[in-house]
Amino acid sequence: MGNSVAHPVLRTADPAEAYAKARHLCGLLAERYAQVYVGAVALTVADLRRLAGLLPDAIHDYVEGRSDPVTGETLYFALDVATAADTELTAELPLYCAVEELPGGVRDEDFVRAVGAGPASVRWEGCWPDEPEFGSYPSPGYDGVQLVLNSDESQWCRRTTGVHSLYVHVTKHGDPGRAERLAAAIGGAVLGEPEQG
Repeated sequence: MGNSVAHPVLRTADPAEAYAKARHLCGLLAERYAQVYVGAVALTVADLRRLAGLLPDAIHDYVEGRSDPVTGETLYFALDVATAADTELTAELPLYCAVEELPGGVRDEDFVRAVGAGPASVRWEGCWPDEPEFGSYPSPGYDGVQLVLNSDESQWCRRTTGVHSLYVHVTKHGDPGRAERLAAAIGGAVLGEPEQG
């Protein structure tokens, strides 16, 4: 989803509820693309190893930029998560882990269960139905559903303990009416102002 408009439609302490409602919204897409983007912040070595086992080709990097104290050059995470010692990995945390597409055989629910206490996101992309009676039209590249775990922002890297959020992404310019109809479909309402997706 390029620079879409994301409307929050659910905030809950129950990740299973958030996931179930996200999947319900995915079922309302006229077309859902096969690609599922996932990302998480690993706060512990156990979280990092669990995520790496599920996503062996994930990109790993520092959540906050680091620089060499002598040269000032930007540092990038360079250890092999599979072979590095726990003590080495502990010094590198927290780490961002992401893949543009879940590997074959890995389901989005597997990822949701693997997330620890750090913030995470699952993003399903597609197109909402054509609804000319409401002036709502599909917007490929911008429409979709986003489940954010342990955060209350669609730009999900800031941790909010115990809060799981669900967003509908609707066009590049926003479609409040569609967002309200989608929220109602899961028994909810649009919560607050739209965010950049």
